[in-house]
Amino acid sequence: MLRWIILGSAVILVVTSAKAQMYDPRYPVCLQVWQWGGSYYFDCSYTTWDQCRANAVGRAAMCLVNPYWPRAHPRSSGGRFY
Repeated sequence: MLRWIILGSAVILVVTSAKAQMYDPRYPVCLQVWQWGGSYYFDCSYTTWDQCRANAVGRAAMCLVNPYWPRAHPRSSGGRFY
C-alpha cells in the first residue's frame, strides 16, 4: 500500500499543470505553435500577418485569424438566406 501512495505522489509531482489557452481579442492575428510531443499553444499578440510570419520562420507554426477579434466575423446585412 505504501508503494502505491509513493507512486501516486510521484506521478502528481511529475505531471505538469495544463495552461488555459487565451485568445487576446485586442490582436487580429494568432500564431499556433506545435511543440515536441504533439502539444500546441496559441500566441495571439500580432497586429499584422507579417509580424506573425516573421516569428513563425523556422518553427513548426502557422498564423491564423484570431476568432475572438471583434472584426473577425463579417456582419450580416440583415437579409434572409433561403
